[in-house]
Amino acid sequence: MSRRTHVDPLLAAEAAAASGAPALRMTGVGKTYGSGAGRVVALRELDLEVRPGEFVVLLGPSGSGKTTLLNLVGGIEEPSAGVIEVAGVDIGALNNKQRTAFRRDRVGFVFQFFNLVPTLTAQENVEVLAELTGPNAAARSRGALDLVGVGDVADRFPGQLSGGQQQRVAIARAIVKEPPLLLCDEPTGSLDLNTGRQVLAVLRELAREGHHTVLLVTHNSEIARMADRVVWLRSGAISRSETVAHPVEASELQW
Repeated sequence: MSRRTHVDPLLAAEAAAASGAPALRMTGVGKTYGSGAGRVVALRELDLEVRPGEFVVLLGPSGSGKTTLLNLVGGIEEPSAGVIEVAGVDIGALNNKQRTAFRRDRVGFVFQFFNLVPTLTAQENVEVLAELTGPNAAARSRGALDLVGVGDVADRFPGQLSGGQQQRVAIARAIVKEPPLLLCDEPTGSLDLNTGRQVLAVLRELAREGHHTVLLVTHNSEIARMADRVVWLRSGAISRSETVAHPVEASELQW
């Protein structure tokens, strides 16, 4: 898409997805912070393509560029070089209003820390976003909570929930708008093994249903065993990318 086009990005995304366009295509993407002696190259000439419904795990040490990559794909930051297309839409071509709509309607974010509002119930935490993205917020919110297995605690406050339940509420909040792209930054980083398995099983099922493409950043190489594909980053570049021939279920992971 030309940077001078005025095609509505959301309509273009729907058309691209229907045509079989990649869920994500990054071409020559770089990100640099600062200048002079303080210049830091976070990503360098990165190429990556992800299919709709694919579950991709991004592995690498701290400082390898994993979170920067998610921020660029999610429209939180802009690349210093290259093109990022989500469902065929060059997100670098979007103006501020369109970029806000893109983040709101096309991308779901799940972080290590749940970021739930402590004075709102689980249901209300999800409804806050549901009300911004369409009608029937209450019913959609309850449906999202049921989908991730916490519908029975919809009326509880975050402080009354376990860590795994809180993370699943956070996932419900991310998916209530039915985003085609789900970006997860260390979603099990603060969870024990059994709780982490539960959360990963939810994410795996969302991708398996084909409604969501999942990019998951982690330091935990064990999680790579359940991915469709694993991408290793080092020093801001992709060092290797491999398809997982036989992904295991989350319940088989050990760490």
